[in-house]
Parts: sequence; structure tokens; C-alpha cells
Amino acid sequence: MSNFYDKLETRDPELRERELFAALPNQIAHAKSRTSFFANVLREIDAKAVTSLSALARLPVIRKSELHQLQRENPPFGGLVAVPPAKLAKIFVSPGPIYDPEGRGSDFWRTARALFAAGFREGDIVQNCFSYHLTPAGSMFETGLMKLGCAVVPAGVGQTDIQAATMSCLGVTGYVGTPSFLKLILGRAEALGNDVRFLRKALVSGEAFLAAQKQVFEAHGVHAYQAYGTADLGIIAYETSAREGLVVDEGVIVEIVRPVTGDPVPEGEVGEVVVTTFNPDYPLIRFATGDLSAFLPGRSPCGRTNVRIRGWMGRADQTAKVRGMFVHPHQVAEVAKLFPAIRRACLRIDNPGGEDRLRLFCVLDGDDSGALRDRIALAIREVMKLRSEVEFVAPEALPNDGMVIEDARTRE
Repeated sequence: MSNFYDKLETRDPELRERELFAALPNQIAHAKSRTSFFANVLREIDAKAVTSLSALARLPVIRKSELHQLQRENPPFGGLVAVPPAKLAKIFVSPGPIYDPEGRGSDFWRTARALFAAGFREGDIVQNCFSYHLTPAGSMFETGLMKLGCAVVPAGVGQTDIQAATMSCLGVTGYVGTPSFLKLILGRAEALGNDVRFLRKALVSGEAFLAAQKQVFEAHGVHAYQAYGTADLGIIAYETSAREGLVVDEGVIVEIVRPVTGDPVPEGEVGEVVVTTFNPDYPLIRFATGDLSAFLPGRSPCGRTNVRIRGWMGRADQTAKVRGMFVHPHQVAEVAKLFPAIRRACLRIDNPGGEDRLRLFCVLDGDDSGALRDRIALAIREVMKLRSEVEFVAPEALPNDGMVIEDARTRE
């Protein structure tokens, strides 16, 4: 059985670069002709001249943080989608809200390659524990699993006892979802006496993959690999058997740039991940993810020849990803505006025991009742789609330094 998904993974790097940049001018011309956003932003750009990484680097950057406003001004997709909404297969709603399109092509999000590298094959029964409710993660990985010929259990999130029982009853062999949720399921299976010995492989994403979690999985005989992607771009990079960084997907061009200027950084230097796709339905050109990473030198020992990145290394802004969901500063502000008593607020994210925890610290004018705390917690769930604790603190306990989201999670 081949160790590689296709021949693209092992092609000569110079050939890969020639083929990508031979295709790029057509993609840019397509974006200009089919989307109002790129027709405007790239109106002075000659698509035929963008045939190198240096030429691509001269194009303007579009930031993920801008999507919410762009879509409000030009609904529903900000002028970035190249087909009418009715021609799409699915339309998702991510927190913000941000509307994410899924086209009708097979493996639209390009997840099959990452799943293959993690060991998923035809005949696997896979419990898909990414969310199926409004957000795209569940569908993203389901399409890749079906491309590989796997049977999918569309489990979604929550109901841990049922998840553990299902995994045991069906003899599930693979898992996709966040690493923290897999840890919870394995813990409940052990506590309830559910036999999950057939589970041997996992692809995790949506949050940091901690060394302690990997050790727990290995102790259960589960070999877990991580993938990095977004709801806009699909898979960007994925882990392989070499366990040395993440190999960039064959369907994108990745740059690492300075967050403010968009200029490429030297190899090895940390910067913002900027991605260009060849997706005909959602042709994103120089899309800045807001995530930090760096290129690794050399080639992967696994035999794949594409460039590698070190993985997710934080955010270029205060946006954070928690349990597979992005939390934005404007959402914290939205919650605070709902309650006149809140003078200042800061959302702190940490992970005691390896589980992500949110706490909204509020400085109040007046009312500090438990009823108000409960109302704020409910508003957080409605706005951010996540649970958070709420704590009222004295003014001196919350510095007036502009910090809206503090990510204090350990990464080891």
C-alpha cells in the first residue's frame, strides 16, 4: 500500500513551483472576472505577470479579520465567492457571524490528503466529532473521509457517554475532532467499561495539540496526528509519520509574512500565515489567516517534498481559537455592550488539566448579583457559541491596557 496519497506529494520542488505558478495567473484572472471584491482590489494587476513568489508578494493581503465587515457591507459573502449562493452545496455560519461556502466539488476542503497521511483508509469506521451545527468543520472532514472510502459516524460534539458507547458498539477505528474531546471520550469509556480497543488512529485539529494529550492517546494505542486549516481555506498543512512540523498541502501556496506589512520574512522567522488557494468557487488570493508560524528548513523525512511549517504558534492579533471555534475581540465587546453595568471586560483563556477554559473578567458599575452573572454567561453562549465562566473583579485587578482577549494556555 502506498505511503503517499498521490504523486504530487513527491514531485521535485522546482517542478511543483513551476506548476503552481503556471496555474496562478489563470486563478487570479478567474477571481477578477467572477468576484466583485477581487475585480476591485486587483483592478490594476496584470494576472499574466504573477508567475513567481516575488510577484505574488506584491499583491495586497486580505485579512480574515476583515471578513465580518466585508460580508456586512456586501452580503452574504463580501463579494469573494465566484458562484451564486444557490449553486453552492452548503452555506455555514461561523461565529462573527461569518458565512462560509462549500461548493459541490469532491473533497471541497482537501481534507483527504491529511487524513491519508494520518493512516485513514477505505474500510475504516470513523467517529467524526467536529461540529455539524452551522459551522463547517464536521462537513470538511466528512467529505475527505468519504473520498477515502471510510464509513462516517456523524457524531458531532457533546454527549460524551453516548460517544463512548457508540465507539465501543460500532468498533470505531478512527476519530476526527479536537484532541481535548478525544481525551474526554477515552476517559468516559474507561470509566464506563466501554471497549474501544479498535480505535487506532486520529486526526485532530481546532486547538493546540499538547504533548500530554499525545501521551494519553498513545497509552490507549491511538496514534494521533494534527492538521491545520481554516473554515475559509480548508486544509493548509498536515502532520505526517515523520512528526517534524506540518507539510503544506498541495492545493495551496503558503507565505509567511510580517503581520503589519505583508512582506515575506526570512526562512525560519516567525510571521503570519498567508495562503492563496486554487479553489474556483472561493478563490482567495493572499488570505491572511491571523495565525503565526514559521517555515522549517529542508525536506520531511517521510518522503514528501513540499515545504513544512512549524505548526500553529499563536495569533497575530487577539483572536483565539477555542474548542475549534474562533473568538474575536468584537464578540467580547458585543457581550459587554449588552450590559450597561460592565465598565471593562477581558476574556481569559487557559487550559488547566489540558482542557480549555474561558473566564470573562468584568469590572462593574453597580449590580454584581448572581443573576447578572448568569445573564452574562448566557449572552456569551449566544454570541460566541461557547461556555464561559464570569467573574466580577475590582478595577485594579483588570489593567486598562487594551487587552480584550488574553490567551494564557500552555503549549507544552
